[in-house]
Amino acid sequence: MKKLNILIVDDEALIRMDVKEMLTEAGHTVIGEGASGEDAIQLTRKLHPDFIIMDVKMPGMGGIAAAKTIIEEGIAPVLLLTAYSQTDIVEQANDAGVLAYLVKPIREEQLFPAIDVAYERFKEMQGLNKELENLKSSLETRKLLDRAKGIIMDTYKLNEKDAYRKMQKYCMNKRITMKQLAESILSATNK
Repeated sequence: MKKLNILIVDDEALIRMDVKEMLTEAGHTVIGEGASGEDAIQLTRKLHPDFIIMDVKMPGMGGIAAAKTIIEEGIAPVLLLTAYSQTDIVEQANDAGVLAYLVKPIREEQLFPAIDVAYERFKEMQGLNKELENLKSSLETRKLLDRAKGIIMDTYKLNEKDAYRKMQKYCMNKRITMKQLAESILSATNK
């Protein structure tokens, strides 16, 4: 397993110390520690850890609320720790997007497989999200090009193929992208 930079957030100093010891002995680096959900969000934004291990119940903002914010921002995967294995807490953790969940006391034989699985799922999700963004961008560009091409066809009385070639040639000569040209055409014609 890749050696990770990990943030530990738990209001119990003894738990943080035990988890930190397990992690450092396994070759991971603990880059920060906190005691509340607010700490988790602030430290995550500041330190950009590879992974976060956080308690569910803490004073102030709890781990589930903090995890939801962190996961929505896409910074790092979160493993939640809890002394409780109640169904409603597990459901809340799932709804927040938490990728792993362990009941205290934490044992090494549970911790490291949970970290490994959660970290790999997070990387897969990041890849899928990036692919989705690329597809959305490609679709948006395609729509812009089609609208701009329609304007060129109407303006110059060209067929679709010739209008597209005219746009390509213009882009090559001006060293701009087709998207830039399409945006310029649409902007100039207010369409």
